[in-house]
Amino acid sequence: MTFRDSVARMLRATPFYPALQEWRQVRALRRWTHEDELRSDFYRQFVRAGDLVFDVGANVGNRTKVFLNLGARVVAFEPQQAVADILQRGLGAHPRFTLVREALGPSSGEAEMLISEQHVLSTLSRAWVEATGRAGRFESSKWSRRERVVVNTLDAAVKKFGSPAFVKIDVEGFEIEVLSGLTHAVNAGSVEFAAEAIDSTIRCIERVAALGSYRFQLSLGESLTFALPGWVSAPEVQHAIERLVARDKLAWGDVYFRMETDSGSHLAR
Repeated sequence: MTFRDSVARMLRATPFYPALQEWRQVRALRRWTHEDELRSDFYRQFVRAGDLVFDVGANVGNRTKVFLNLGARVVAFEPQQAVADILQRGLGAHPRFTLVREALGPSSGEAEMLISEQHVLSTLSRAWVEATGRAGRFESSKWSRRERVVVNTLDAAVKKFGSPAFVKIDVEGFEIEVLSGLTHAVNAGSVEFAAEAIDSTIRCIERVAALGSYRFQLSLGESLTFALPGWVSAPEVQHAIERLVARDKLAWGDVYFRMETDSGSHLAR
């Protein structure tokens, strides 16, 4: 272990470390970086000034801040208490930002959230934790705490805030449950996928396709680029994901979807 590693371990063991981490994350929300600029360049194909965006599983807001920079009104859904506090501190004063301290799912109520020491891995899906554990993806991670969280539906969110131009769903294996709470088409969106939960991803694609006339794309990891030559049908993107997972058992990324116009010749915007 290097001297730097030793210092970092000692720092994490102090009672001041959580406060230091929160300060860093709040500061990151208020700064603009080259990485933020790259994300902005990517998402402007989906988001325009004045659009409504739902950030489902906002976590510490690295997408929320980008959507705001693009001029959107952003409703961020984040049920983790500590993480939602960071969002409120960092972005709460922004006039186009709304924080909803709730999870989204198939129906309204409450649920138990598995809280990870790495908050980006906290989830409502025990099956996802077990599947990623078997694959060895997060070997050093632990989900040692539980939080009771309020759960609502995308339908309820649409009724309250309006129909979004874009819905980003990144909820660590709970994506199909979120989409199950939506019963009408939205313009565009994304769902995170991981190779270990490929069956759930296929169900997400089928769910979206059942809501309207959509085309699909893939982006791998944090590449911010599309992996396919063009936008494809639901069966085609399913086959592409299955081929990808056959080659890489730890593949992950996002599936994007956009609604077509009535003519089918152009994507709606």
